Amino acid sequence: MSVFITSTGHHLPGPPIANDEIENVLGLIHGKPSRLKKKILRANGIVTRHYAINAQHETTISNERMAALSARHCMANAPLPLKRIQMLSCATSQGDRVLPGFASMVQAELGIEETEIHSAHGICSSSLMAMKAAYLNLLCGEHDNALVVASELASRLFKASRYEVLAEGKNADFNAEFLRWMLSDGAGACLLESKARGRCFRIDWIKSFSHANAYPVCMSVGMPTDATDQRSWQDFPTYTEAEQAGALLLRQDVRLLDNVVKVGVDGFLKLIEDGRTQPEDIDHVLCHYSSDHFRSRIFELLIQAGAAIPEHKWYSNLYTRGNTGCASIFIMLDEFRRTQRYEAGEQILCMVPESGRFNVAFMKLTVVDG
Repeated sequence: MSVFITSTGHHLPGPPIANDEIENVLGLIHGKPSRLKKKILRANGIVTRHYAINAQHETTISNERMAALSARHCMANAPLPLKRIQMLSCATSQGDRVLPGFASMVQAELGIEETEIHSAHGICSSSLMAMKAAYLNLLCGEHDNALVVASELASRLFKASRYEVLAEGKNADFNAEFLRWMLSDGAGACLLESKARGRCFRIDWIKSFSHANAYPVCMSVGMPTDATDQRSWQDFPTYTEAEQAGALLLRQDVRLLDNVVKVGVDGFLKLIEDGRTQPEDIDHVLCHYSSDHFRSRIFELLIQAGAAIPEHKWYSNLYTRGNTGCASIFIMLDEFRRTQRYEAGEQILCMVPESGRFNVAFMKLTVVDG
């Protein structure tokens, strides 16, 4: 039994937003331009990205709607109608609602009847968690097809008003502002089938390694700015007090970030040790690195370990599509499938390091002709 990715799709909301336009959309905090923006943008290398909010801070499209549009884009040229989808597996960092699960909302948006659903919650690597759930369902013969969707709407967390409600005397620190210049919005989707159709991708395996036991939290929402205050946002007497304490800000502990490269490279070396792949067998690498800053570091560590994959084999659309969290790898795969050259028999390694509490996920694909 084999499982194939037979179609892909994506959705990016609104027009591309250039670096000098970001604060026109997200707003100036207390009316002042950011002193950190240029430094962070130089490091991440992103030139344009997309937002699902406008300059008036109105949400122009919901997360579940973006997910549904990427799914429809995926299915537009597929011989399989939406009504025949047997499983819907969805990933997001934050849905439009706290409850119910994201897959329920996307199913309703798509109008698919009586399908099995799965919601994967996490950060960047939750996309491959959702993919693995669908892959294993098909592999064991439970279903003949599955639609896997990952979508992110981070921009709502970055509106200037989110930072201006901090308690008097408190300002957003570097860790709270950092991701404001890193993340953007978008959705991607993949159709999985037990039968190959045309030139498509066979899933050889999906494997992840979590290091939550070894590292503290690096990226999170829900804890106050004051690190000595260990209350959850739900422990405050009111949501207003939680917001004033900074517990609803998305934060990144930048001091820990270099570890995400280390766990990613270590994971790849373990795959080699386990006999799952060899560097010389890989023809294309699709790696979700969140910033151009990490690209050279990854190459450096791979060279040191004697496991380098030549730079010309690496594909990324980070610079024009932005860092869309868990949706990034599917948006990247869709654009790769539609714009790049690849031949039957070639092998593709997809890699998604996640800095939340340091998880790294891999997927190996082989190009086949159905």
